[in-house]
Amino acid sequence: MATSGEKAKSTIVIKRIKKGGHAAHGAAWKIAYADFVTAMMAFFLLMWLLGSTTKGDLKGISDYFQSPMQVAMSGGSGSGDATSIINGGGEDLSRVAGQRKRGDQDNKHKSADHAQKEKRRVEQLNRMLELKSTIDAAIVGTPALSEFRNQIRVEVTPDGLRIQIVDDFNRPMFDLGGASVKPYMRTILREIGKVLNDVDAKLALTGHTDSTPYAGGQKSYSNWELSADRANASRRELIAGGMDPQKIARVVGLADSNLLNKDDPRDPLNRRISIIVLNKIAEERMQRAGGEIEAGAPEEVSDAVPDAAATPAAASAPAPETGPSP
Repeated sequence: MATSGEKAKSTIVIKRIKKGGHAAHGAAWKIAYADFVTAMMAFFLLMWLLGSTTKGDLKGISDYFQSPMQVAMSGGSGSGDATSIINGGGEDLSRVAGQRKRGDQDNKHKSADHAQKEKRRVEQLNRMLELKSTIDAAIVGTPALSEFRNQIRVEVTPDGLRIQIVDDFNRPMFDLGGASVKPYMRTILREIGKVLNDVDAKLALTGHTDSTPYAGGQKSYSNWELSADRANASRRELIAGGMDPQKIARVVGLADSNLLNKDDPRDPLNRRISIIVLNKIAEERMQRAGGEIEAGAPEEVSDAVPDAAATPAAASAPAPETGPSP
């Protein structure tokens, strides 16, 4: 028995942990690796096919998947007739070389026609701009016209050169409610007739009134008859000034159906005579339509009233005419 003076011996316990081996791997990685190798092989095969295929075949494949019916019916290059083993497509299946689509040739003709029409339109526009300069110079240089230049407006339209003689509220062009030409208006028309007689172009005359109703309404004599009578009276004065009667192709009256100032239908500026020097394009349209304008009527006018700087007569509010008609 140990005595109390003896120290008790401590027991030391040593634990040893034995490490085990890794668990065995499965076969999943082999499947993933096989998928990767297969995908890479497919990718390189695709690259090889793309590199060895001609542009015509590639275009044909692309077009087919976008619109198979159109390609099959149109034929031509890109639908199987490029450099494939079996040539085909197009209109002639015996042809080895690629054939153009029918639409390509049509589009080429349309483009050429459009370019030709555009060239002709520009030529006509330049011709009318030159004529406008001539008319402007004649108005300024002729004493009989320069006195009334504020009532004469010259502008280029899609159908040619339009010369408008407007009714100044202090200086009406015709007798009230009638078609008798005032002396100063007679002078203007005859001088313009001399200038336009040298122009190789047909003319169209149009008479306009304001919206003041004519006494008697539409039953007997209206603004339609009045505007037509004034246009015919203007035609006679142009001829009296020396114009060849064969140059006049059209004389019409439009009453108040085409107002110059739509904000004020009774504005005296709406009473006017328009002389249109027709360009060749408008003249041909008129001939095809039997004397009528098919499209782009020369009487197309701006909705806005010209500014005071261009027409001093429009600067102040004119007093409307009183009487039975415009």
